[in-house]
Amino acid sequence: MNGDTGDFLLVDKPIDWTSFDVVAKIRNTYSAAGLRRKVGHCGTLDPRATGLLILATGRKTKQISGLEALDKVYEGSIKLGAMTESHDTESPEYGACDVRHLGTDKIQSAAAALEGRCMQKPPMHSAVWHKGKRLYELARKGQDVPERKAREICVNSFTVLSVDLPFVYFRMDVSKGAYIRVLAHDFGQILGVGGYLASLRRVAIGDFSISDAKSVSETVEIILRGTKDSVR
Repeated sequence: MNGDTGDFLLVDKPIDWTSFDVVAKIRNTYSAAGLRRKVGHCGTLDPRATGLLILATGRKTKQISGLEALDKVYEGSIKLGAMTESHDTESPEYGACDVRHLGTDKIQSAAAALEGRCMQKPPMHSAVWHKGKRLYELARKGQDVPERKAREICVNSFTVLSVDLPFVYFRMDVSKGAYIRVLAHDFGQILGVGGYLASLRRVAIGDFSISDAKSVSETVEIILRGTKDSVR
């Protein structure tokens, strides 16, 4: 740990934790150790996603905006032949259909069609603010906001790793602000069968890699051990 100058902590976010849950856990760990330390994260991960979350502490929090702007790499799976309102596993499936007619060439072509720059609307099940409320709060009440503002994103690459229908396993390199859930939905629309994000793991943010990340419990232990060492 680096004292008053702060640190960057690479954490492997577990499934069903929000990014804020991880921030709160680490902030509370510092408090329990008798330290007041600012803690923030550099790029939200949805609760159903796992993988690399960069936390900034102390003075390093001033660098959060720069890290948020970095490209990100994800690996995951898309289930074809069904859709969900949230475009992932947070809500029930609907619109089930047969996908046995889909060939690998058609699936590869659909992935290639999504590469490049495009305008993307944030999904209703997202943490984007609208008139003082999060979009997901409105979505859970059955409300829709058609006028939510689209943003330009770039899909640098969309690589199909393997196909085991109805699942397609992929690796995707994208710009800041890209919602993989929306791309999964669009992928299913291009193929004419629907689709949603079945699993997602962030494996890189710029030059930061998941291979260097620690679990939440390991990060807590490192903080507490570092605090004990500093007072000896």
